[in-house]
Parts: sequence; structure tokens; C-alpha cells
Amino acid sequence: MIFAIVLIVLGLLAVPSLVLKKKPNAKELFDKVAPYQGWFGVICALWGVWGIISLVLNLGMLGYAPLTWVLWLAVDLVLAGLGFILGYGLIQKYALSKNEKAAAKGGEVLAKLLPLQGRLGIAAIILGLIDLVYIIIL
Repeated sequence: MIFAIVLIVLGLLAVPSLVLKKKPNAKELFDKVAPYQGWFGVICALWGVWGIISLVLNLGMLGYAPLTWVLWLAVDLVLAGLGFILGYGLIQKYALSKNEKAAAKGGEVLAKLLPLQGRLGIAAIILGLIDLVYIIIL
């Protein structure tokens, strides 16, 4: 259940304009959360990468729970992508700043992901809601 809530929060952080259209007074909340957005992004990126690695190591799960495996893969890909986007400032500062090639590659990846931020944010919210329903049904 925590996983689904994290996904929904990550999606809301990725598309604040969507939320602010519906609730203009939510700007105060976004301003309070903004200083922690980078750390939240880094944690989600690492969580997503770990999930992808776990799924690759558990390919046998496709034989008995293919829907669950595909859902988790989608969730982990969205987590890794949005986490990287939201946490890029900290990733750049602490991990990529000492290596110019890594910093350039990180910038390229960010440039490719930024146009997808809105779609990934909406996907995160939808996947979070699907995950909540999936948990309640099981």
C-alpha cells in the first residue's frame, strides 16, 4: 500500500500544474515539499532500478503471474524515470560532478526524459491507483 501511495505522490510532484488547475491553494503544499523533492526523487530512482533488477532476476514469475510481473515492471520503470528527473539535481551534485563523461551522459538522459515528465507523472498516478485496487482485491 505504501508503494501505491509513493507512486501517487511522485506523480503529483511530477505534474504540479495538473494539480494546481484543480486546487489553486495546493501551491502552499508544493512549496513546503519542494526542498525534499530531490531526495524523494533519488530514493524513488534507486527503488525503481532495484525493482527492475529484481524483476529481471525473477523472470520465472512470468510463467505463473504475468500480469503482476508486467504491472511491477511498468511501476519500476516509471519510478526510475520520474525519480531520476526529480532527483537529478542531487544526483548531479553528489554522483556525477566528479566525472565529466558521467555528467554529460546524465544530462543526455535527462534531456530525453524531460519531455516525458508529464506523461510519466500521469502514468505514476494511474499505476498507483491500479496498485491500490490490486491490493484491495487480493
